[in-house]
Amino acid sequence: MEERKEVTFGEWFLTLFLMAIPIVNLVLLFVWGFGSNTKISKANWAKASLAWMAIAIVFYLVVFVILLGIGINLSK
Repeated sequence: MEERKEVTFGEWFLTLFLMAIPIVNLVLLFVWGFGSNTKISKANWAKASLAWMAIAIVFYLVVFVILLGIGINLSK
């Protein structure tokens, strides 16, 4: 049976620091989420973070299209 290890304070500290770096954060979320050497809790956190990012992108795209449509209609 696989041993479940906890993510330490230091690992979370470094993780949160790396998440503040643009582009690096996205790459690392994919590595941690789908890599085979990542602790289960960190992998689940990375997958959930990617899901929230996807939801946010879709939301912002919808808002952008709506505002763009309103802008085009007002300029006529």
